[in-house]
Amino acid sequence: MARVLAALRPLVKYCVGGTLIGLAISDRYFSLAAVHGSSMHPTFEDRTGEYALVERSGLARYDFSRGEVVTFVSPVDHRSTLVKRLIGMPGDWISVPETVEIRKVPEGHCWVEGDNGSVSWDSRYYGPVPLGLVQGRVTHVVWPPHKIGQVDKRLPEGRVMPQRHF
Repeated sequence: MARVLAALRPLVKYCVGGTLIGLAISDRYFSLAAVHGSSMHPTFEDRTGEYALVERSGLARYDFSRGEVVTFVSPVDHRSTLVKRLIGMPGDWISVPETVEIRKVPEGHCWVEGDNGSVSWDSRYYGPVPLGLVQGRVTHVVWPPHKIGQVDKRLPEGRVMPQRHF
């Protein structure tokens, strides 16, 4: 028995070390996110079970820009993580679709929307999202193989009036 334990010790040591390194990398630099639902169609398709690469290195500086796809903790259900497009940054004025309402994004918040507005549950319903809930920027689709590629950065035209510094 002692020989078996002695033989397993290096294997366990490398497995534990590799796990700790993997956790540090996924917490600090990048991770994978499963994308479910049709709110981000056509960027992501619900029926193909897509996975996306999430870059996390910009979190400390809130280094995000309009038009990027981000992951964030849902402001209404903290157990779920959502994937939406970042439309507005703090201080921006947003023209809310299907209404005549124009809203200002407060400091420390952002405005997110799904690409498929008719089915997306997003800032139009729960308001601006605190930047502290943002978990990272989606940069690439990594699964399925026929969809592998970079995620495009785009903004809806004429709906965002960026904050101007005078």
